[in-house]
Amino acid sequence: MKWAEKHGVTIQHIQPGQPQQNAYIERYNRTVRHEWLDQYIIESIKEAQDHATQWLWTYNNDRPNMGIGGITPAQKLKMAA
Repeated sequence: MKWAEKHGVTIQHIQPGQPQQNAYIERYNRTVRHEWLDQYIIESIKEAQDHATQWLWTYNNDRPNMGIGGITPAQKLKMAA
């Protein structure tokens, strides 16, 4: 909250029971749960961070995204540079 205030960011909460008001985050959360969080019994924060880091690297570098033309986000970024 302090960071948001310092940087002029207004926090707006979604209404309870209305996840569609934050569809991008809900989609991301579902993907994270389905693709790696539900796949492991995680016993420490470090282990969760390691799984998250590995998944993010794979998601951005190895996995084609059909929403951006069947290329990876890393390829899209290179094309934009």
